[in-house]
Amino acid sequence: MNYLIFGGEGFIGTHLKNHIINSNPVSTIYSLDIVKNDNRDQVIYINTDVRNNIDPAISNASSSIIYNLAAVHKSPGHQDCEYFETNILGAENVCDFARKNNIQTIVFTSSIAPYGASENLKHETSLPMPGTPYGISKLTAEYIYRTWQAEEPGKRKLIIVRPGAVFGKGEEGNFTRLYKSMKKGVFFYPGRRDTIKAAVYVKDVARILYETSMYAAPGVCILNLSYFPANTIETICQTIADVTGVKSPKLLVPGNLLILIAAGGYYVGRLLGKQGRGFHPDRVRKLMISTNISGEKLAKSRYALTYTLKEAIEDWFIDCNRKGLF
Repeated sequence: MNYLIFGGEGFIGTHLKNHIINSNPVSTIYSLDIVKNDNRDQVIYINTDVRNNIDPAISNASSSIIYNLAAVHKSPGHQDCEYFETNILGAENVCDFARKNNIQTIVFTSSIAPYGASENLKHETSLPMPGTPYGISKLTAEYIYRTWQAEEPGKRKLIIVRPGAVFGKGEEGNFTRLYKSMKKGVFFYPGRRDTIKAAVYVKDVARILYETSMYAAPGVCILNLSYFPANTIETICQTIADVTGVKSPKLLVPGNLLILIAAGGYYVGRLLGKQGRGFHPDRVRKLMISTNISGEKLAKSRYALTYTLKEAIEDWFIDCNRKGLF
């Protein structure tokens, strides 16, 4: 069996490779990524840009599982066209590659962004209402994959996962920034403490991607990847504090004031030629809106999460030799 991981050099891809190696030591893993790397262990690296035609030389390609993790995902942070070029063209090219090589299983890592910003609880059957180029591009990609599956519905297997904020070693995203801000004592609750934030540990994500590809039946399977119920930002902060020993934030800053400060800092940075990393006003607005995504379907399935929030943070802390979360 071949495991073809598009975006295999990224955060989730790295953990997925490790999980497959541990679960199936005799497998052949292909990491197809725009990021350059060398072949190592049982991983064969192939430099691949999913925006272009995909035609790598793979032995016995029909006996393969495709995982598409390749995406432009930081939002805000890219021009609108970049989301569409990578997420939509990537889906079309991956599907064409699967057709040419008679590959029957694709696992696509989508996002909760297609649901749109809302305080209402969202299930897998909820009507998608994306409000950002990133969310629109991800939802469009989902439909491209569903078209591919519908061409041979009795044979082809499509798994679409919609993860909340994925955290763990090597993330360099929301949870890492949160931890660093708490450690410096500069994190304040933006407008409220009860904002719900869907999240999932990367090791659970890697396991679910692998297990669904192996055990799901032909057809379309859509799964939200999040704790059930999802935790509030206050619970997440308190858990990080309990595990790592940093101080838990106490101060609540009015949301409009925080957005004003962020906007001032961001645009002054732009004038000075800096990017204002991590302090974009749109990112502050996102902090104040819940990502209230239901993980009930996942929790009741054979793929249910194996780490609680506290166990996941503890495991991440141990992976970093208890020196922090990075």
